Amino acid sequence: MNKQKEGDIIISVDTDENKIPKTIKWSANDADIVNKECKAMFLAMWDKEDKQALRMDLWTGEMMVDEMKMFFYQTLMSMADNFKRATGEEAIVEDLKDYCAHFADKMKLEQMA
Repeated sequence: MNKQKEGDIIISVDTDENKIPKTIKWSANDADIVNKECKAMFLAMWDKEDKQALRMDLWTGEMMVDEMKMFFYQTLMSMADNFKRATGEEAIVEDLKDYCAHFADKMKLEQMA
């Protein structure tokens, strides 16, 4: 019999007087991650009732433009990989990865190995 396990992911955002994130920290109790600081985050969730994507995109003032370009590139690549695992749609994933290569070229990013 499988015992159900529950984990918590906590995101803490400290903002300035204009509600701009100063710091973003996250913790995951089942991965032993405690108050890990990051400069940016994209969070997407599927609302099963309204059948639409909900999202939260945050970044701190410390996030440099070059870092944001790399963050977008890596996120797009991750989305392509996740889409393939979730759907098995290999042909469109190759198209997505081709676009990621185009994005990296246009943004003058070093190609990742």
